Amino acid sequence: MTQESNRGATVRRTDPEQIDLIDLVVQLWRGKVTIIVSIIVMIVLTAAYLLIAKEKWTSTTVVAQPDIAQIATYNSALKVLYPDASINVTDIQNRVMGRYAVALSALSSELDNQDIPEQLTIEPVIKGRDYPIRVSYVGASAEGAQKTLAQYLQKVDEQIADELHLDLNDNIKQQVLALSSSLETQQTVAEEQRAIRIRQLKEALKYAEEAKITKPQVQQTQEVTQDTMFLLGSEGLTAMVQNESTRPLVLPANYFQTKINLLDIQRIKVDPKTIHAYRYVMKPDLPISRDSPKRAIMLILSVMLGGMIGSGIVLGRNALREYRNRH
Repeated sequence: MTQESNRGATVRRTDPEQIDLIDLVVQLWRGKVTIIVSIIVMIVLTAAYLLIAKEKWTSTTVVAQPDIAQIATYNSALKVLYPDASINVTDIQNRVMGRYAVALSALSSELDNQDIPEQLTIEPVIKGRDYPIRVSYVGASAEGAQKTLAQYLQKVDEQIADELHLDLNDNIKQQVLALSSSLETQQTVAEEQRAIRIRQLKEALKYAEEAKITKPQVQQTQEVTQDTMFLLGSEGLTAMVQNESTRPLVLPANYFQTKINLLDIQRIKVDPKTIHAYRYVMKPDLPISRDSPKRAIMLILSVMLGGMIGSGIVLGRNALREYRNRH
């Protein structure tokens, strides 16, 4: 008996809640026109926004260090410029790619600071490693984003190639000056050595004439020193003095190696179009879905928001009417 009473009390306590819920549903049903109108208005407003909203599409590419063939002419030129240096191709690849990444970052900042900003982002593909890098560009259309990203990558590539070519030309000029100066120095030293040799021969001739030695007094010229050179006789020494001035300079072996290096450097011709600072791991893709606006999501949200606004209007209007009736 007690349990039945308790169940009856429970039913009586829950009846008002059920009636309120049913009444709420009834109110919303009676105001369905208002709700539907509110939903339609929100859909129209959303559609109008979607018509004027600027679309955003993101094209992405992955780039890494250039292949050896892409920097072959630059690498060969460096080896000619610095034949004694140990040039590591991997270091050159990383250095060139580093310059490329820095230039891309500078371009990203430049685009972001325009009156109409453009979004170009650079990030490493593998955390903790500098390369490869992922480059993304946000455009107003899928084709536009893909095309613009490719153009910016090429623009920076050409910029780096021109910079490397300019640096190479500066190094060539410096090396030409250094080698030319070395050749002049070696020639000057050789001329001074010849002048000293002529003075020595003249001094020996003077001694030979004073000693009245006309014929050589030694059998082996290898045994003659500077002090005993007068023993060659005045006739031989006179001939040597006359011919020494017209004799070709005695140049060191290093002179000719320096000359070879200079000629090799002067023949360096590098076309900047043959230098590339990156290679594609993945070419700029054609995005298949826009970043924004998301039409389907926005339409669903507009329906939900319109329903909520319409329901609020209906419930608020009914509550206001009941309040006025009670007072």
